[in-house]
Amino acid sequence: MRVVFVHGACVRDGSWWWHLAAAALEARGITSVAAALPSCGEDGRPPGPRGPGLPEDVAAVRAALSEGDEPTVVVAHSYGGIVAAEAAVGVATVRHLVFVSSYLPEPGESLSTFGADVPPPFLDFDPDRGTFGARPELFAETFAQDCPPDVVRDAAARLTRQTLAVLQQPVRAVAWHDLPTTYVVCTEDRGTPAAAQRECARRADEVIEVRAGHHPFLSRPETVADLLANLS
Repeated sequence: MRVVFVHGACVRDGSWWWHLAAAALEARGITSVAAALPSCGEDGRPPGPRGPGLPEDVAAVRAALSEGDEPTVVVAHSYGGIVAAEAAVGVATVRHLVFVSSYLPEPGESLSTFGADVPPPFLDFDPDRGTFGARPELFAETFAQDCPPDVVRDAAARLTRQTLAVLQQPVRAVAWHDLPTTYVVCTEDRGTPAAAQRECARRADEVIEVRAGHHPFLSRPETVADLLANLS
């Protein structure tokens, strides 16, 4: 089995965000790779009005999923669920989808479909420059309150601006209709409250609750690795 990780919004260096869970999986004999998201500037193109958006993210993740012929589990975090839901469509090697504090969109839905009526205080929107990002001063208390201090520091250093258009760009098709799907509710998440996660999780086949904040793969990597290793 191979795992392909898809990170969330407003961060870069995808492999870093998953490195603790990846190491725990490797100890269990499971290989993994983290896909890069162009809308976060990970392919060298700057985010913005003319920058890459959801279609480019979907293409990049689909390319990662299409490498090799090993049975694959897709693990998507937060915004990454919007991307993975479409990217996995029709990829024969994908056997299971795992959404972590994430979204299971229907065709025609976008990230904004799941947003609150009032913009969250921990995000900064710049319509003039066509980007948005996480506010660094609120990152630790909102997204990483249960992570070790060194992990919080290294995570905060990897915040980045992202193309604003991804909030409104809809998915065209979804894979979770046709594949086994597990939703991981992070009960201590301050960015995406557990109640909102449970609403999304109603679309999944299986729901697992983990006592963790927004990034359980950083705060509880062994738990995440066990969960993935034990997928049916």
